[in-house]
Amino acid sequence: MLVSKSKGTNSLLASEKKSLYRFLTLYVLMMMSIIVLIALFYYQNQEKMMFLSKRDMLSDYAYEQIKKLKILHNTFPADNAYPRDSRFKSGIYDLEYVKIFSLLESEDIDFTKDMYRTSDNKIHFVKTLFEYYLGAKYLFLEIPDDGDWREETWENIFIFGGLAIVFFTIIGFYIANLFLSPMRSSLLLLDRFIKDTTHELNTPLSTILANIEMIDTSSIGEDNQKKINRINIAAKTVSQLYQDLTYITLEQDIHKNDEKVETKALIENRIEYFDSLAKSKDITFVLDLKKSYIHINRHKWTRVIDNIISNAIKYNNRKGVIYITLKKNTLTISDTGIGIELTKIPFVFDRYIRFNHSEGGFGIGLNIVKKIIEEYDMKIEIKSKPNEGTQVVIRW
Repeated sequence: MLVSKSKGTNSLLASEKKSLYRFLTLYVLMMMSIIVLIALFYYQNQEKMMFLSKRDMLSDYAYEQIKKLKILHNTFPADNAYPRDSRFKSGIYDLEYVKIFSLLESEDIDFTKDMYRTSDNKIHFVKTLFEYYLGAKYLFLEIPDDGDWREETWENIFIFGGLAIVFFTIIGFYIANLFLSPMRSSLLLLDRFIKDTTHELNTPLSTILANIEMIDTSSIGEDNQKKINRINIAAKTVSQLYQDLTYITLEQDIHKNDEKVETKALIENRIEYFDSLAKSKDITFVLDLKKSYIHINRHKWTRVIDNIISNAIKYNNRKGVIYITLKKNTLTISDTGIGIELTKIPFVFDRYIRFNHSEGGFGIGLNIVKKIIEEYDMKIEIKSKPNEGTQVVIRW
């Protein structure tokens, strides 16, 4: 039982880690989104700070250039040389936004802003003239954007953003563990209960089944035969649950003893086993079985088939039908039962998940099926519609 305890604990740890990783992924994505928004705001703020630091200087340049334009306006056409300055480039435009003269290197001209950065990393300062010197209404000054502020900004974003992500991830890990602690305790309690229940079921269940098999029903009355049949059905229902509990707590730890299993004969054997359960709901089996072999542990393959057939009976309608088709490397089991909603199908293999509480069980049967299917690299597909039935297809 020590091996079983270790396996159960590992299963819980795996489930806990899966939930933890999901929470952390969502949490980190949310934190990163917030950090990106903060980084964007910071970048824009730094750009505004850069503009403010350049504005006074460019305003002085514009004042000097306007004086030169005024002098040229008064001396034109005797003097027609446009005033140049080594500190900046400039250009003048009229009221209709038509270029009069320009030394600007960038053609990214925007009359709606008084200061902006062009697409080719130039800074433009726009000054509106109140006197139309040389017919000009707008004066553009251009200086290069050295990019020092941008490099420093990105460096700060990466350093502090990275530290923030690490810090919030650590906080998130702590919070996740804090919130997962009750779930961990509940799962451990449930697993402990299942193991204790399994241990206690073994002897009385074996006794009941053995004694039912030894009863000579021909020597008793019809009423008593019905009672014994009901006891047999109930015992086999409990036996099916016991087999699942045993697999979870012990048998999945047993090393593989794979063999070549003739699936057709195995299915016929299991249908005979479930015959009394099916008859209790007037359920009919329709079979189309071809010989098909699979290399697998016989007991695990039995668990797969038993759980699917058991569910097909359990969630079928009274006087329903179960169709079982076996072809080469493909097993299909369909029922005419209550079906499953499309949004719930992805979760049917989760342990302890039950969508119909009117039927018994712990919600572990399909979880066992999924684990065995994955262990042997098989494929399983479930198709279902509410009130129309469910189809399970296994391929290997």
